[in-house]
Amino acid sequence: MGLTADERWDLVDRVAGKVVSTGVSRRGLADALGDLTVKPLTGLPVALAVLYAFWSVFCSFAGDLVTDGFMVKFFDNHWLPWLQSAWPDPNSIHYFLFVGDPLADNCFEAFGVLTSGLFVSIGVVLPAVLIFYLTMTLLEDSGYLPRLAVLADTFLHKIGLHGYAIVPTILGLGCNVPAVTATRVLETKKQRFLMMTLLAIFVPCGAQLGIMLAVIPDLVGWVILYLLIGFAVFGFLLDRLIPGENPEILIDVPPYRWPIRENVTKKLWNRTKGFLKEAIPFVWLGILIVNVLYLTGVIQALSNLLAPIFITWFGVPSETVAPLIAAFLRKDLAVAQLSTIAMTPYQMITSVVLISIYFPCVATFVIMLREGWKQLLAAIAVLAVVVLTYGGVIHGIGILLGVA
Repeated sequence: MGLTADERWDLVDRVAGKVVSTGVSRRGLADALGDLTVKPLTGLPVALAVLYAFWSVFCSFAGDLVTDGFMVKFFDNHWLPWLQSAWPDPNSIHYFLFVGDPLADNCFEAFGVLTSGLFVSIGVVLPAVLIFYLTMTLLEDSGYLPRLAVLADTFLHKIGLHGYAIVPTILGLGCNVPAVTATRVLETKKQRFLMMTLLAIFVPCGAQLGIMLAVIPDLVGWVILYLLIGFAVFGFLLDRLIPGENPEILIDVPPYRWPIRENVTKKLWNRTKGFLKEAIPFVWLGILIVNVLYLTGVIQALSNLLAPIFITWFGVPSETVAPLIAAFLRKDLAVAQLSTIAMTPYQMITSVVLISIYFPCVATFVIMLREGWKQLLAAIAVLAVVVLTYGGVIHGIGILLGVA
């Protein structure tokens, strides 16, 4: 026989009485900090301080301490001279492919698989990725990322996203591959497509940031500024052009807690291992392919063909064709190659921005394809329009300022 409404409520009260305990809630320091870091008035300064600290640690550890302090000295003073002396026949094709320029005095300019390939991937990129993932994991496990999502919600809603899109955005600063996968947390197809497209175009990975800090440290701020402006402007336009809904954010904000060492270590190893497996082989393959294209004359032919567009519309040398080809394999490799081309500072800024907004690297391309070939084709179409439009706009700004 079924229970009456009163009997059901009596049953609920008895069950609740056995499992729910009541008392006076005592607020601690973690609760107070949780409130302060989620309210805009106090949370935004804290967010800026956290991001500034993150950037400072990233630059100091990856750039100054590891790369400049140890890796440059090891590769340029020991590894490169040994390879040049031990490898037979400096005039051979295999020497050009694997060691590079026999007259080079540093691994950046040598551009061989065993010189630039090892230095870029292990000497520059690996320290940058390692410190990024460590900092990311600490912010994630401490409970700060959800609060950052709440703070970012107002701005991200202006471009058709909501606050939790900050998570794939920050992941993209480490690597776009897991970032594209993380777009699945967004509710609608419109938001997932919008986030995936903006990631592929305007969010540079940690490897690319590490190379930029190594070769153009004084210009990184300008490159990031142009990418942020492009992210906001084209995100705003795409939100108006793409049909679909923009639901409100619904997110669980956990209390602050100390990260558990075992969890941090496991996440750091898994993410770094993924980089070692997916990124480094493409760096070596990219150098090998670009060198083969140089030997066969393909690079020179493409440079001659595309010279009017690059010189007239983008305002950069035609030699940037080779880095653009390398960018399909690894954008960090492409930025490293740009450092060997003679350019003005503004041309370098324009070229690095073009590399950043150019076609996503092959690993990201594959992940985007897994998300759906129709979305990938649409994203490529948007990307082509953005590259031509924004590249021309940046050149136009340089002409107006008299620095192009």
